[in-house]
Amino acid sequence: MFGKKVLGLSMVGLLVASAAFAETQATAWTDLNLRAGPGPTYKIRGVIPANEAVTVEGCLEAATWCKVDYAGMQGWAAGNYLTANIDNAPVALTLAGPKMTLGTVTYTANPDDAAVAGGAAGALAGALIAGPVGAVIGGIIGAGAGVAVATPPEPQFVTYVQSNPVETIYLDGEVVVGAGIPEPVTLYPVPGSSYSYIYVNGLPVMVETPTRQVVYIVR
Repeated sequence: MFGKKVLGLSMVGLLVASAAFAETQATAWTDLNLRAGPGPTYKIRGVIPANEAVTVEGCLEAATWCKVDYAGMQGWAAGNYLTANIDNAPVALTLAGPKMTLGTVTYTANPDDAAVAGGAAGALAGALIAGPVGAVIGGIIGAGAGVAVATPPEPQFVTYVQSNPVETIYLDGEVVVGAGIPEPVTLYPVPGSSYSYIYVNGLPVMVETPTRQVVYIVR
């Protein structure tokens, strides 16, 4: 059985937001995981499809993780891939700042929510390189930018990734199309293709080998 590589995780009894958004509407910029807790080591409850709206109850500090409701299913989503309409432009929640009403939200740790034994806070084995929204300077997304859409690779390559699991590694940040895998992390080649793959944050992902950029998430 393959292990799950996480460095320096520590137990946290209660996470409290020092700055959070009051309940409002936001939109997922890309297919976005809905997790059981505020971090990449928590179980995935579902997926918020790109362009779908969620109700945001509140966010932890700097809106990195937000508590949301999607179609009656509650969980946590990465705030830098959720956008709200401010001054007639979509703005990532992480960078909306004082233009949105602030509230508070808390999370009480539940061991059943964590995919990794011991909790979901502390230093991980590195950090994902921010995807398109997370890297936008100033937080404004151009009207013509669209959403991150993945083109499925040939079925045989997806089957290979599913049939050849490797050790799961956990990186800070959320797995989305366009995010980058940092250099120290080992990638595994997909024979007969230009792809590599890795199991990261609970999901197998396919990566464009030269750029180390996630191009497809196998769900």
